[in-house]
Amino acid sequence: MSAPETNKAEVHAPVYVYELPVRLWHWVTAPCIIILAATGYLIGNPAWPLIAGEPFHHYVMGDIRFIHFTAAYILGIGFLLRVYWVLMGNRYAKEIFILAVWRKSWWHELFQTLRWYSFQKSEPMREVGHNPVAQLAILAVFVLGVLFQLVTGFALYGEGAGGWAHTLFTSWVIPLFGGSMEVHTWHHLAMWYILIFVIAHIYLVIREDIMSRQTMISTMISGWRYFKDSRS
Repeated sequence: MSAPETNKAEVHAPVYVYELPVRLWHWVTAPCIIILAATGYLIGNPAWPLIAGEPFHHYVMGDIRFIHFTAAYILGIGFLLRVYWVLMGNRYAKEIFILAVWRKSWWHELFQTLRWYSFQKSEPMREVGHNPVAQLAILAVFVLGVLFQLVTGFALYGEGAGGWAHTLFTSWVIPLFGGSMEVHTWHHLAMWYILIFVIAHIYLVIREDIMSRQTMISTMISGWRYFKDSRS
């Protein structure tokens, strides 16, 4: 099922925007980020939780690391499949990877959206896909942030596991950063970088769902974007 591929504001008929692979990637990535952030924090602060007895009796940190690595594998495989769908999907599947910065209209919509977000504009830009601000933020913070986390994370993983992770990542990432501890530090900082984006993303999605008279959250569930007439 398809619809006219337009990203202009003046549309009223429902538009099929996000294909099933994009929606699945979104909803699989979301819990992975939460699990990775929680377990990563515990790995970086191993004094908590405190459990009496010898570590080999309960193996808590081993379980935490296993959950962390499993979520990382799922995130990494999902990321590769999402990159593949950039080539195979519709135009909206490409928006957060390829910014149309060569178009004058893209820059106009960028500044108009910034005015809308900063409460300097009373009427929202009706975008079918992601607006330019969302495209820029998702690419610069989330896509590149997740890629950075995967590269540095698997580099650290390869230190102990060896194999493909060591060959593809550890062998050059660790020397590039100057040592394992430096990679740990940047990996930890990037976690907060992504979490700040997630908080802002949730706020703006809810805000747009309420104020912009177009569906946001339900669009990432059904794939369809609906528009409410401004006179309603």
